[in-house]
Amino acid sequence: MKISAVLFDVDGVLLDSAGAHRRVWDAWSAARGLDPEKVWELTFGRRPEDTVRDVAVHLDPAAERKTLDRLLAEEMGGIQPVEGAPALLESLCGSPWAIVTAAPRDFVRARFAAKGLPLPAVQVYAGDVQHAKPAPDCFALAASRLGVPASECLVVEDAPAGIQAAVGAGCIAVGLTTTHTEDALGQAHMCVPSLADVRSLLTAHGFGADRS
Repeated sequence: MKISAVLFDVDGVLLDSAGAHRRVWDAWSAARGLDPEKVWELTFGRRPEDTVRDVAVHLDPAAERKTLDRLLAEEMGGIQPVEGAPALLESLCGSPWAIVTAAPRDFVRARFAAKGLPLPAVQVYAGDVQHAKPAPDCFALAASRLGVPASECLVVEDAPAGIQAAVGAGCIAVGLTTTHTEDALGQAHMCVPSLADVRSLLTAHGFGADRS
């Protein structure tokens, strides 16, 4: 397995935001008369507007996205880095890596700045592609921007939609079991329970500042 770059999802991988997102979607679902559990199941790894299209075809996805972004902004203070994220990203200094996320650009940049997390030169957001996760476009675009073959990109994802997108793009898909079980991430080439394990995997393959 040759690793020339690492592509990270953000929510559930680098930022522990599940609680904040759950409160947002529960509040939105209640206000729209929808079943919160059914809505929540369709949110992971996907653009909010795509979830809206699936659960409420009578609503305007663009307008609802603005509402959801406003609700999320009110929850930003409670969002923290996933354990091990600062150390892992620090170890990648000088190595090719990117973030590939369905989260809003302003939200990600604000949270990274607030928590002292570095942002990579390559950042792919849902609005950068026509087809978001589970389509492979976002990971293919990140690999292209990095100038690295997709087959040499290791993707760290916590959601089935993200794993599906990574596999579809031809990347090495690693499932991080922070929000889903290993069974739910069954398409992944391997699963690990923590970012410390991701760091160990990268070190073992000579990638990052830890390489000898």
